Amino acid sequence: MSGMDSARTVYQAFVGSAAHGPAAEFLYTDSVTADTYGIAPGPLTYGEAARQVESLRSRYRLAGYGHGHRVGLLLENRPAFFLHWFALNSLGVSVVPISAEMRSAEWTYLIGHSQMCLAVSLAGRTADLVAAARDAGVPFAAVSLHADGVDVGDLPSAPMAAPAARVAPDGATECALLYTSGTTGKPKGCRLSNDYFLNCGRWYAQVGGLCAVRPHRERVITPLPLSHMNAMACSTMMAVVSGGCIVQLDRFHPATWWQSVRDSRASIVHYLGVMPAMLLSAPVSGADREHAVRFGFGAGVDPANHRVFEERFGFALLEAWAMTETGAAATIIANHEPRHVGTKCFGRPEAFVQTRLVNEQGGDAADEEPGELLVRSVGPDPRRHFFSGYLKDEAATEEAWADGWFHTGDVVRRDAQGNLYFVDRKKNVIRRSGENISAVEVESVLNQHPQVRAAAVAATPDPLRGDEVLACIVTRTVLPDSQRAALAADIVAHTLKQLAYFKAPGYVAFVDGLPLTLSQKIQRATLREMAIRLPTQANCIDMRAMKKRQA
Repeated sequence: MSGMDSARTVYQAFVGSAAHGPAAEFLYTDSVTADTYGIAPGPLTYGEAARQVESLRSRYRLAGYGHGHRVGLLLENRPAFFLHWFALNSLGVSVVPISAEMRSAEWTYLIGHSQMCLAVSLAGRTADLVAAARDAGVPFAAVSLHADGVDVGDLPSAPMAAPAARVAPDGATECALLYTSGTTGKPKGCRLSNDYFLNCGRWYAQVGGLCAVRPHRERVITPLPLSHMNAMACSTMMAVVSGGCIVQLDRFHPATWWQSVRDSRASIVHYLGVMPAMLLSAPVSGADREHAVRFGFGAGVDPANHRVFEERFGFALLEAWAMTETGAAATIIANHEPRHVGTKCFGRPEAFVQTRLVNEQGGDAADEEPGELLVRSVGPDPRRHFFSGYLKDEAATEEAWADGWFHTGDVVRRDAQGNLYFVDRKKNVIRRSGENISAVEVESVLNQHPQVRAAAVAATPDPLRGDEVLACIVTRTVLPDSQRAALAADIVAHTLKQLAYFKAPGYVAFVDGLPLTLSQKIQRATLREMAIRLPTQANCIDMRAMKKRQA
């Protein structure tokens, strides 16, 4: 395949595909996304994209950016994200995607922890980023996109020399730093190498079966954010190494989804479980099968919706499992029949990955017995093509790799034929519409509210989003029933000022006390049981209407 052979960096893979087919479409911007972003709709060829990448590459190089620097990209899902990423990658600069949904406290942490020296941002957000960097106390500059949606203004010189300026970037060079929520409060920075990204693309392009990729022909549509591994490493890299086209939407719009699919001539869909549920809620139409989609690649479809969706819309939803930390080194996908549709089955492991299920007693789980999924690469290097480690947290990295296995925190069962089925998450992470939310991070913000004496957060089931955030609140004073709704709204508003909207509580339950251990730690298992029951009780206020994307 065009970008497959000798590339050692993402940039080299892209250049290889551009040289092979300069007239082929690299990106396609549908009309809905174009209207949202105020940019032109239509295709961008590999040749034109390569020209823009080279122009940006020259500007970054002359400004002193190079191997070992980190640069933040607050560019949403715009075409500019890809062009700046590839240009920076050519110089050995690692990119740090910055979610536009984040607020000041999150930006301050991200900038300070990553020690990025520059951010390329949407117009109007640079001042906020500079203020956050000032609070973080790091040398930093921010530059805005021009009206054309790609170029930038006066590019400031790098504040320090590139740490590895004399070394050419290669497969081991950090390509991106992606932050993923954990259970210890602050998000962890996953260091991802060029090898990690290239392996994702090469695995996807060659996995075959029901997920077979046709070189130079696929058009993959995804509404998933480029701050996540799926869009950045899976759909993007598959397209790059196979010479395909990326249809990157600004986000998921149920009402116009099929219009975007048809207009872009998409052949592959990337999805999360919330998407099939929303699409099925629309009235049945004679146009439901008027599309060119061959299969969907994703995870988390509700078992009750899985077969119904496939029969109505005419293509398979191939359930897969992976993590930011594992990349494609341990990806498992149900790409062969029987897929056991509607059972949360995500297939059998391929020969390149070893798996182990560990029960609560620490032994190997028997067939049909739930156990934590442990994974590693086959061969002398168990960490091959996994993440390079958590930034500034070697202890957490080694803990995750205890006994030579990566501990996923996901509870899985295996049947007698070797198929794996997702059961639950062992880690204290709430997964809402594909976003991983740390309960501890939300709790730390809630506990800053003047009327909150103690707070605990857990997941409660949501029919569309998988999980919703539920906060149990102990107030500092006894609260009359008539004041609960107003205080709940104030607590959510307080959270929205500091955290992304999806992390705010969707439910606020006022309780007399939290379930605690003898050492005064929250009993998470008891809290999870409470969170399932609380939404139907009078002391629990439904605040989901306040959880909206913020301008």
